[in-house]
Amino acid sequence: MEQEFNILIADDSHQDFAQIICDEMESSAKARGTGIAKRSPDYIKQKMREGKAVIAFTNDGIWAGFCYIETWSHGEYVANSGLIVAPSFRKGGLAKQIKKKIFNLSRQTYPDAKIFGLTTGLAVMKINSELGYEPVTYSELTQDEAFWAGCKSCVNYEILMSKERKNCMCTAMLYDPKDHYEPEETTEDFKQHSKLYERFMKLKQSKLLKPFLKKENQKETNGAGKPKSLFHYFFNL
Repeated sequence: MEQEFNILIADDSHQDFAQIICDEMESSAKARGTGIAKRSPDYIKQKMREGKAVIAFTNDGIWAGFCYIETWSHGEYVANSGLIVAPSFRKGGLAKQIKKKIFNLSRQTYPDAKIFGLTTGLAVMKINSELGYEPVTYSELTQDEAFWAGCKSCVNYEILMSKERKNCMCTAMLYDPKDHYEPEETTEDFKQHSKLYERFMKLKQSKLLKPFLKKENQKETNGAGKPKSLFHYFFNL
């Protein structure tokens, strides 16, 4: 029987879960080998007080998941950040339910804002596609310095900066309320191209990591080298 959850808009009464949420975010990021913007329990509590977060529990009252809203560029952009599901409840569809709840809360609270996200996972790409998100280049995201500063706690921050914030390990996705496909269309597009997206993500990550993995063993060369490949230009877009 499928596990049922209560997914609520977080408030003051949920602040005791802030430390648990932060600890699980950090643990999950380390396990994946990637990172998310590190947040303090006080920051999570603030989001709860403002009504800009959702929290999930089992019917027995056990904490199961969380996600919060951040705004950038004076409310022009919204990010649904910090999505986390407790290990015991992963791979059961809870992440999708939380994403849908926080997406709807974002649309209600900021109806004119562009909603965006960065992810290294195909599963999150699938969920986002079902909500109407489309893959985009980094240039279509907020250029708010405060947002990019949040990436400093990610293990891939050096890669991001080496690409002048135009590319990194994450795939960018965006929902524009004024110019978007219907969820049925973006869902179908993802189904048709999911294998291609998967290969692209692996290729991109391999290409971006290579210079850093070999940095200590490579010597800087002066003068002419091998001609740059098309991939060199592609990954520097």
